Amino acid sequence: MHGIYFLNKSCLVISDTHQSKDSIFFRDGVRRIDFVLAYVDDLNKEWEKKLERRKEFERNLENAGLKLEREDKKICFVKIHATWDVLITYAEVLNIKVPIKENDIPSTVENPLDCMLAPLRLPEKVMHPEPDYFTAPFSRDKQELYLINDESTFFSPSMRNRIVNYILTRCPYGTEEGKKKFGIKRLLNNGTYSAAYPLHDCQYWKKANDPNCENERYTLYMEWARFLRFYKEQPLDLIRKYYGEKIGIYFAWLGFYTEMLFLAAVVGLICFLYGLFTMDENMSSKEICDPAIGGEIIMCPLCDRDCEYWRLNTTCESSQYSHLFDNVATLFFAIFMGIWVTLFLEFWKRRQARLKYEWDLVDFEEEQQQLQLRPEYEAKCTHKKKNPVTQMEPYLPITSQAVRFCISGTTVLFWVSLIIASMIAVIVYRLAVYAAFASLMENTQTLQPISGLLTPQLATSVTASCLNFVIIMILNFLYERIAIWITDMEIPRTHMEYENRLTMKMFLFQFVNYYSSCFYVAFFKGKFVGYPGAYTYMFNRWRNEECDPAGCLIELTTQLTIVMAGKQIWGNIQEAIVPWICNWWGRRKARNNPENLYSRWEQDHDLQTFGALGLFYEYLEMVIQFGFITLFVASFPLAPLLALMNNILEIRVDSWKLTTQYRRPVAAKAHSIGVWQEILNGMAILSVVTNAFIVAFTSDMIPRLVYYYTASENEDSPMSGYINNSLSVFQISDFPDRNKPKLNPENFVICRYRDYRYPPDHEKKYLHSMQFWHILAAKLAFIIIMEHVVFIVKFFVAWMIPDVPADVKAKIKREKYLTQKILYEYEFEKLKERLCQGGKQTTEEEFITTEGRMELSRAM
Repeated sequence: MHGIYFLNKSCLVISDTHQSKDSIFFRDGVRRIDFVLAYVDDLNKEWEKKLERRKEFERNLENAGLKLEREDKKICFVKIHATWDVLITYAEVLNIKVPIKENDIPSTVENPLDCMLAPLRLPEKVMHPEPDYFTAPFSRDKQELYLINDESTFFSPSMRNRIVNYILTRCPYGTEEGKKKFGIKRLLNNGTYSAAYPLHDCQYWKKANDPNCENERYTLYMEWARFLRFYKEQPLDLIRKYYGEKIGIYFAWLGFYTEMLFLAAVVGLICFLYGLFTMDENMSSKEICDPAIGGEIIMCPLCDRDCEYWRLNTTCESSQYSHLFDNVATLFFAIFMGIWVTLFLEFWKRRQARLKYEWDLVDFEEEQQQLQLRPEYEAKCTHKKKNPVTQMEPYLPITSQAVRFCISGTTVLFWVSLIIASMIAVIVYRLAVYAAFASLMENTQTLQPISGLLTPQLATSVTASCLNFVIIMILNFLYERIAIWITDMEIPRTHMEYENRLTMKMFLFQFVNYYSSCFYVAFFKGKFVGYPGAYTYMFNRWRNEECDPAGCLIELTTQLTIVMAGKQIWGNIQEAIVPWICNWWGRRKARNNPENLYSRWEQDHDLQTFGALGLFYEYLEMVIQFGFITLFVASFPLAPLLALMNNILEIRVDSWKLTTQYRRPVAAKAHSIGVWQEILNGMAILSVVTNAFIVAFTSDMIPRLVYYYTASENEDSPMSGYINNSLSVFQISDFPDRNKPKLNPENFVICRYRDYRYPPDHEKKYLHSMQFWHILAAKLAFIIIMEHVVFIVKFFVAWMIPDVPADVKAKIKREKYLTQKILYEYEFEKLKERLCQGGKQTTEEEFITTEGRMELSRAM
């Protein structure tokens, strides 16, 4: 087939000849392609049904005023153009705000430090691609009011694709089984079309030859999506213009979060360096490493029968490294992070309020598309009920809802139980392999040089953490699909309801999946071990784990580092490398095509689909990271630094894949980060509690302070003797056969263990001593005091910082006044014209009413 022939008055069938790969216009070079539908015309058993659906759907699109142009190849494409009449009709329906006058409100006074930040700045044309305007909702009747210089460019490409998508999601395509069918989503699901997407405006690595092309994709790639620009600010206005407000607000939040992480990372690094520089002054590790003290303390075996007695100084290196994270700075950093998280959330609210003003979202209510019934809801709900607005609408009976929620809840409970079971399996692994590691390291000569650094405890902890990470990723992969399935099964009524339900399910699962192992190490390991001769056992078989004499904090640090770093590395591989490989493989088939035949819509068709849940997964990844750096940060001050380095990379990876590897997403509005704000608030409150418990029960901070103030006997060196004081005495002859080691070659009489219990010659033999109760009381008092202090400071800071900056409030009021004034003056002039022409009584009344509104506006 060559040339062009008319299929009907608005749909053209086009050949391949003279096709420019840069073209984003119809063959006439005038009408812009606002959307593309693609399908493969395979002759299977449903071919005729799909053909009928397409014909009916495309006929109804034409009836709605859209212009179509078809190109038949191996993959068929239907190009869609929205005419001016269609755009202005739906701009009014969607309440789209458009310019009425250039903004003449003076900008805020420039910061004197701006000159220092000049290297971080982008060119003004990139940062602010459009002038700032006063805007008003579009109305067909007031077209002369708006700044319409050129009808073809008045509505931006993102506005145009949003309008066309609105029509596509509501366009009917026939009746099946007595039900009216509509919407492109359903046609994509049943295979009638294979893809529906708006076009990128050019290739990302070079500008288009067409002078009418904006080349915004190229600008975004050059100024934003390359890693070498990591130190530059983000062009948020251009991102918003090209991708829409919903994606723009995500990158604004991610950028702000990364900026705030810089402060946390600096303070965390200072706390780490404090631990590093004071490591040689730590009296506890000095005593453990001293051959005359730690070398003479014989410790009780760490497992039954197979483990031997061991000398305390064998844990010298691990006790020294433990001081890096378990020191006075840990307490300061835990309190600091409790305040930091409040500052982050409060300042983000202010940043969000400023963006709402700058992006014309102040009066924005959730988009109609979000509140409309989902097509799946209408398709699956056969019952109808009367609605005062829509008269009759589908609904799901209460009994059906109850059954579906029961199935959903049971499924979620089962998967959460599966996570807990997997965590218990990892604990059993730790208990089972510890003896093997201990035996291996004692009997293998090649491991002797590193035996001080690689202790059986550390080897067990590292391997268990790696195993736990692998299990986490497998369960995460499976549950993502389960969560979508059970959310679909619930049949949520609206798009917003669907997204919120899926968000809560996925967050609950990932919260348990990623954090359960850290909670175990922080709050359970080493807390319920009993004492020699009366150990506690899991399933009456495996003896519970003990902490290292230097504390459990180093193990929590190890667990946190492996899971957090592993997740971030794996996430970046998934986000960047996998789409690149898929696209590289897809482009291989185009290599043999002449360059001028590989059109813009074909190039975009071969890219990956961002999907409706694309941003959902981005937010989820960052919120889980936020949990790592807030919930357990007392154990690892370097966590914010790791997160900062990851996020600097994350911004560029996300921007690179969105600009180069994915089709252009449909623009959508959003004035906030949505339900994620509430999740972050909840985690911020929980983080205060978890860090207080970590400092109190996981670190050795409180026992040391109690010893310093109540039990120390050496004024010159108050902490000397602490290690001996923190270890209780056990008489080896009291060992039952189940616990007693097979060998005792040096005929030890007593051994020591980590606890505060009376010695064997005391009348309260092996019961908790008074020092134990003093320390427990001090821990509980510390938790109460720390929580109250941090919460009081948090609430005071939140109260002190208003959610909306004063200058933004003033600008909003000023803009509303000026916009109203412009609109009233316009109406006033129109009424004066009508009054001069007609002279009717009703027009005079309207004239007086409009004049009154103008006076009221001036008074306001």
